[in-house]
Amino acid sequence: MVLLKYKAALLLFLFIGYKTIAQEKGIIFTSSDKELVQSFNWAKETALHYKGADTDAVGPWYESALPPRSAFCMRDVSHQCIGAEILGLSRQNNNMFNLFAANISQSKNWCSYWEINKWGKPAPDDYRNDQEFWYNLPANFDILYASWRMYLWTGDSHYIDAPAFVNFQQKTVKEYIDAWVLAPDSLLKRPAHPNAPVPYNESDSFHRCRGLPSYSEGVQNLKTGADLVAALYRGMLTYSEILTTKGKLKEAALYEQKAQQYRKRLEADWWNEKNNQYYTYYSNNNQFGMQEGETFLLWFDALKDTVRVNKTLKRVAASKLNVENMSYYPYLLYKFGEWEKAREYILLLSNPSTARREYPEVSYGVIEGVVQGLMGVTPDARTKTLGTIYKTNSAANAAVSNLSLLNTNINLAHISRQQSIIANTGKRSFKWKAMFYGSFKRANINGNTAMVKNETDDQHRVISFVETTVMPGRKVNIKMY
Repeated sequence: MVLLKYKAALLLFLFIGYKTIAQEKGIIFTSSDKELVQSFNWAKETALHYKGADTDAVGPWYESALPPRSAFCMRDVSHQCIGAEILGLSRQNNNMFNLFAANISQSKNWCSYWEINKWGKPAPDDYRNDQEFWYNLPANFDILYASWRMYLWTGDSHYIDAPAFVNFQQKTVKEYIDAWVLAPDSLLKRPAHPNAPVPYNESDSFHRCRGLPSYSEGVQNLKTGADLVAALYRGMLTYSEILTTKGKLKEAALYEQKAQQYRKRLEADWWNEKNNQYYTYYSNNNQFGMQEGETFLLWFDALKDTVRVNKTLKRVAASKLNVENMSYYPYLLYKFGEWEKAREYILLLSNPSTARREYPEVSYGVIEGVVQGLMGVTPDARTKTLGTIYKTNSAANAAVSNLSLLNTNINLAHISRQQSIIANTGKRSFKWKAMFYGSFKRANINGNTAMVKNETDDQHRVISFVETTVMPGRKVNIKMY
């Protein structure tokens, strides 16, 4: 039976390796785990349903906000963009990111538009004028981080080099932080509404939430959210990485130091020793509190204490909050080693009985969870390297075809936990870092024996890997022994 499954998977992979077939159907996911295939197919159909018309005034776009608004929101786009890229929505991502970057302005205290609709206007649900609008302060850092991830995935340097993006980066890490009083030592002392309209109307959400210091919108009297601290850390670190890519090493080191200052404040000020968890907000009454928000500590990868990470992860995994939060879980749980739990959430989010599963983030989160999570697909445009690792404890096989990344297209099949095949169906070569969990002594690459290297992941699991260049039109088969 196992041999038959292996042969079936291999034959299927060889079949879908033909470029013309793959292009007809877009991204294809196949596996002997039929429940995952069903979830992926539902997610693909649902996500593409939210693709906007190219003839819309805003240009290419996809729904990433409450569906009745026909709009896309900064937080949602930052989360959905990799799933969208997997689905072939490259033009949409490019256009939407450009709009967010280009609309940062001094009159809005270096905010952009929180939400833009298909008519090319700031959504009236969140915007009245440059003095009165809704805006969540983590958004600038989320978009900065997302643009970097888009560059790493696609190899399109536009996301970090285009003038609008460079301006967005510079204003976000300097003027935006100053305008909203977000220096590391100001986070627990900052005023409630640093840039409130005058006269101020507390009952008007466009006054009260013009610079909401968290993504958690249900907390009243909020001074700072832990998710904002994590976003600041990730924003500074991302900018440091961008500067490093451009050879500006001295300035990069400065922003690396700034990033660590935020992370140190998060660990020193926000950990609740008694409850063994992080506080999620600090109020204008100078009181810490706990509600939702821990998800973003993981999303921005701001936690480095292994014990605290594991406690946070287990609590998040056990918390069935709103679907917006849960849509992050498949990718995050795979990333942090909770593979079976990640699979459970993919099935849960795609289940017809799950409330509000039609929210756009859900389907995009499932797509990302399968491809970047389960299949372990990790491109890095800096070195033109594609890392892959199969994250499962089961004997199932899995394959994706017609996946675009690093300016080329690939088909990838994980035949088992110790064998993977990749085909470069595009026009650019890349280095394949083929990783496998476990300690193996040697690898077979297309019939030739190769040396194996070892490393460990963040959960201290041993990984064996080999690296090889995959030229256009070539297929590489790697098996560990």
